[in-house]
Amino acid sequence: MDPNIRELDPAQPLPAASATPAKKPEKEEGSFLWFLIKLVVIVLAFRSFVFTSFNIPSESMMPRLVVGDYLFAAKWPYGYSKRSLPLDVPLIPGRIFASTPERGDIVIFEHPVDGTDYIKRVIALPGDTVQVVNGVPVINGVPVRQEKVQDLVIPVRPDDNCARARFVEEQADGTYACRYPQYRETLPNGVTFNVLDFGLEPQDNTQAVVVPEGRLFMMGDNRDNSMDSRFPPVAGQGIGLVPEENVKAQASFMYFSTDGTAEWIKPWTWFTAARWSRMFRGI
Repeated sequence: MDPNIRELDPAQPLPAASATPAKKPEKEEGSFLWFLIKLVVIVLAFRSFVFTSFNIPSESMMPRLVVGDYLFAAKWPYGYSKRSLPLDVPLIPGRIFASTPERGDIVIFEHPVDGTDYIKRVIALPGDTVQVVNGVPVINGVPVRQEKVQDLVIPVRPDDNCARARFVEEQADGTYACRYPQYRETLPNGVTFNVLDFGLEPQDNTQAVVVPEGRLFMMGDNRDNSMDSRFPPVAGQGIGLVPEENVKAQASFMYFSTDGTAEWIKPWTWFTAARWSRMFRGI
């Protein structure tokens, strides 16, 4: 018999089980709690310093961004401040790794008055003289190049209407769509994008202004349906010249889009409402 193995005598009772309570479940509970804490920290760090998610609630950035779009925005291009953190927690003094956006960038920023998140396109930078004449931005005395392109036709959302009644158009299948005049615009640095213009509106002519240091002149691509730097800063309305320190992120990538017809109680509508052609594309 192997001397390292003791054979049990069937006549002898088995050793009594230890009365000491097991610690394993308590250890497992502690491990799971620690896992959750680490997960929250990682998610907060990712959202604060790498990417965060936004959705589009208004038509001010049509045609590039429409209601129902969901996008990722990069946090690092313009540096970090307390606005990079959840609830604007004042853990970052001032603005670190700061960088000025370029003309044509689509940026997310806090409204200078009420702190609401807005999204607009940068048109003019510090030191630029900018004016809008008959709907065309004039930067440092040179009108931005603009050319007419094919109209934008977009279905009417169930919970919305066209911006103006004259743009409503009945389709061959009996549904309705909005047909908006569309133009191709090219900024001085060569960035090109499409804008919508409904015709001459009061905000299509502004006074010339020199953009001060640390400020940005921004406009929505939907030129006659956007409260932007052409309007004075008022809570829930115009934004005036936006402080660079209010900039939070650069719109980068579209990951989802829905036309608004989905219903929670009808799972199949989650797929039929998805605008697949708008997903997984850069901005």
